[in-house]
Amino acid sequence: LTEPPGSLLAAEAMRAAGLLLAWALLHPAGTQQCHLASPGGVLRFTDTHAEIRVPALHRVPSSLDPLYGLVRRCLDLIQQNPLPTELLRVALNDPGSVRTSQVVQYELGYVVCAVVALLFTVAMPVAGMCFCYCRSRRRCGGRLRAHRRSLGCRRHCLLACLSLTSLVILTSVICAFVTSQRVKGQMEPGLGAVPATLRTLRQHIANVPQVAPLSWQGVQMVVDQFEVPRQQIISDLGGLSRSVGLSIHAQLKAMTYAALADLQDRAGDLQTSLHHLQILDKTARALASARAELEPALREQRRRVVALLDDPRCTSCASVLGRAQSLELGADYGKVPSVEKVLKALAGLPRSDFAEMIRQGNGTFNSIPELAVERMAHVIQDLRDEMAQVTEKVQSIANSFPLPDYTRPVSEALVKAEDRSQPYLREVERFEQYRWIAGTVLCSIILLILACNVIGMALGAYGLSKREDPSDYECRGEAGAKFLLVGVGLAFLFSWLLILLVFATFLVGGNIQTLVCRNWINQEIYKFIDTPGNLPPSMNLTHQLNLRRDSNLSAAYRDCKSGAGLWEVLQLERSYDLDEHLKTPKYTADFQKRLGDFTARLGDVRLLRSEGRQDLETFARSGMDEVDYGRFQEEMKNPVVQTSLPGLARSLEGLQKMQRNGTVAGRLAAEARALWQMQNSTVQSQEALVAKLGESVQFLSRLAPQLQERVKTTLATTASVEARLPVQAQQILRQEIGCFTRKELRYFAQYLNWVGQTLREDVASCQPLATALDNGRVILCDRIADPWNASCFSLECCSFFLIPNIIFAVRLTKHFRPIRNRLM
Repeated sequence: LTEPPGSLLAAEAMRAAGLLLAWALLHPAGTQQCHLASPGGVLRFTDTHAEIRVPALHRVPSSLDPLYGLVRRCLDLIQQNPLPTELLRVALNDPGSVRTSQVVQYELGYVVCAVVALLFTVAMPVAGMCFCYCRSRRRCGGRLRAHRRSLGCRRHCLLACLSLTSLVILTSVICAFVTSQRVKGQMEPGLGAVPATLRTLRQHIANVPQVAPLSWQGVQMVVDQFEVPRQQIISDLGGLSRSVGLSIHAQLKAMTYAALADLQDRAGDLQTSLHHLQILDKTARALASARAELEPALREQRRRVVALLDDPRCTSCASVLGRAQSLELGADYGKVPSVEKVLKALAGLPRSDFAEMIRQGNGTFNSIPELAVERMAHVIQDLRDEMAQVTEKVQSIANSFPLPDYTRPVSEALVKAEDRSQPYLREVERFEQYRWIAGTVLCSIILLILACNVIGMALGAYGLSKREDPSDYECRGEAGAKFLLVGVGLAFLFSWLLILLVFATFLVGGNIQTLVCRNWINQEIYKFIDTPGNLPPSMNLTHQLNLRRDSNLSAAYRDCKSGAGLWEVLQLERSYDLDEHLKTPKYTADFQKRLGDFTARLGDVRLLRSEGRQDLETFARSGMDEVDYGRFQEEMKNPVVQTSLPGLARSLEGLQKMQRNGTVAGRLAAEARALWQMQNSTVQSQEALVAKLGESVQFLSRLAPQLQERVKTTLATTASVEARLPVQAQQILRQEIGCFTRKELRYFAQYLNWVGQTLREDVASCQPLATALDNGRVILCDRIADPWNASCFSLECCSFFLIPNIIFAVRLTKHFRPIRNRLM
């Protein structure tokens, strides 16, 4: 007999369930890595840089840069003295004690320039009056006395010199006009930038702390960014309970499902064993009864067949006689062991519904995620309320931040500077307006002089070309000479005003360049301010800016320029321990405690009830394993009838064909039919019962030796799993809560680290202060002083080149007029 396929599948499933259960028990849950907090998210905070910025200004390259460089070199040559620290100290602390000799000594270069300008101012009008007197005597700008052959060469040389001089003056006046316009264009925005920059700085400093409840700048804006981790934590809390439940379910399902599968197998073994035992008992009884009924019929059939084959009339029947004589019954199932005792022990089983029991246990286990949501709802709400309290604690960072104590004096100083600068700025603007008007007028006069030169030279040259006799009068030449003299007169009349304007403006612009800009660039001004005693107490910037005692303006300027914050520059950590205020436990202690104290039983799953356990114990004690199934198998090896009835019947049918006696042949045919009828009606049905009996014997014989151990293992495993589920569920709960806590603490740590970095570097940045100083230098030195001095320098060139212009124009007028005496 072969093992049925269904039994093989059941055995394989049972072995697989056993292996899965063994693995689950040997690999306890709660050892997995954190999955709730892996990987921890990286929070993104809004940029909190102050929206009020001081835009940095830079020197713009220009085609006039070579002129600016030339002017600066000239000024460096005029003023070679370094920063007059002693003079400035006395002037700032005790203005009345300043000696004129000290000022003259420092301004010696400009004193020389003043002397030159004074001489020019006196000399030019005097020279002009002398020229007028000569003209009245017809001596200056008159006619040549005699014609010489070298006059043409001299005339051309004078024309070239006057043209070159006029070209230089034209270039200078164009440069003067362009730079004057540039000064005018930069002066108004430059002057407006002073109060605007002071106002912007004041607003920047005012917005560093939380000045007003509605301020979203500075420190308050940083504190308000706690909304980012708070929302993330609230979001994580919303999914915590289900995630914990799913994690418990996922980590314990292998063990639980294996135990349920093993229990289902034992319940199946009970049902199937009971079924096969009933079949075994019923079939054995049926076979014994059928044997008893078959025995007399078989005996009578053997007698008739033996008598027929032993008949002398039967031809060749002796060969079959031996087989007929051995025609008797085979297997006797009345000798096999009885299973009535086992069936009596299993009577009424199963008393419990194992299918419903397993379904309920499976449903209870699968409901762990929903149970976790229900059990953790209260603590989740408490944690949400706790986050509101943490928000209040974080607000204390802004409330206790000390920057207002340091920035208030700076704001007040900026307000005073803004108010006091307004009158001076208005005066500068008015002075610049006058300067521009005077400069424009004088530039126009110079252009008029140049126009007289150009017209005079053009008319004079044209008149000479039309004049045949040098002594002849020619109106165009005479007109050219008069235009040149008009230009000379204008030069005498306005050149002294020009030099006065040039010196006055050059004195202001030059001192700005040499006293302020040059020392600003090389940091000498900062060194002067840093030296104790140089500034009066009312101008003590170190005190007004609240710089630490061991610091100075130069170091503060360098730190601010490099991007340092007020926190570093003012060394606020000495008075305010920011690290202490940003310690994570200060804000997370209660949050951690609530999570650490939470417990809940989430693994109470009943896999096997007491009546089910009793059924399995009764099944194991039923004695099914004591039945000698080998006796059944031994009997099943014997056929129902020792001699094959179909074989004997076919032999009789063969003998029938060999008989000559019809009566014998008929009897042989009748006996063959009787044997076939016995085989088909009785023997085949018994053989079917034997086959059915064989299936039950095979199942029971394979299950019986392992029955006690399997049931014992199943009961022990089920009890172990029921006991381990709550313990391991609690372990997983602690693990998942621990993972969640570490993840949320990382959010707190990210935020607090960002707060510390932002407060130290970004929110309280003093870079706008350094930028404002740099912008002041760019506006004053690069955009105003450079074109201012270039304009003065250009006008100065015009002034000095007017002298050769006068000389060449006066000398040239004689060549445009008729010669008095013509010499051959």
